[in-house]
Amino acid sequence: MEISSFLETLYSNILDTSILEIIAVIFGLLSVWYAKKANILVYPTGIISVLIYVNICFESQLYADMGINAFYFIMSVYGWIMWSRKNVSSKERKISWSSAKLNIFSFVFFVFSLFVTIGLLKIFKGDDASYWSSYVPYIDTFTTAISVVAMLQMALKKIENWILWIIVDLVSVPLYFYKGLIFTSLQYAVFLILAILGYFEWKRIIQQENAA
Repeated sequence: MEISSFLETLYSNILDTSILEIIAVIFGLLSVWYAKKANILVYPTGIISVLIYVNICFESQLYADMGINAFYFIMSVYGWIMWSRKNVSSKERKISWSSAKLNIFSFVFFVFSLFVTIGLLKIFKGDDASYWSSYVPYIDTFTTAISVVAMLQMALKKIENWILWIIVDLVSVPLYFYKGLIFTSLQYAVFLILAILGYFEWKRIIQQENAA
């Protein structure tokens, strides 16, 4: 009986999936694919996906998620600018490992993002006991804070961004499934595979550059 109820809910959620969500998923997948290739197109495709999710979250009255996606948009613009800039030798920024100093800053930024995310959730959700009694807002806060740091690391072309994305994707697959966004959940499953491939691809690029 439980399996039957689960399948009925799954079928209903698939039918409720909008064309906009499917488009957002497609551009999201393109974005991660371009990231794997260290191609600057990661940002315009990602921005399209994020802006669509802002609209989806607004229509679904997921205002905290809407605000978080708006924050992702800002970070995507920052990344686009950073990847477009040349260094002092007029060369493209190279892929590299994070320094100890950057890792410390990333941790501080992670903590800061936790407070910002909780603040957004408090603003939009207030003291709704039914909402805060669930584990969802706390998982949302955790994955959002890590995602923001991952976006910072990606903007600086640091290979550690992929490790952070792998963590986010592992958590997000069941999270979005629970929220009823089935295609988004599947998207994160594909993201997980691409993030693993991206890590090894960037590692290979670093090794090639070091050998040269």
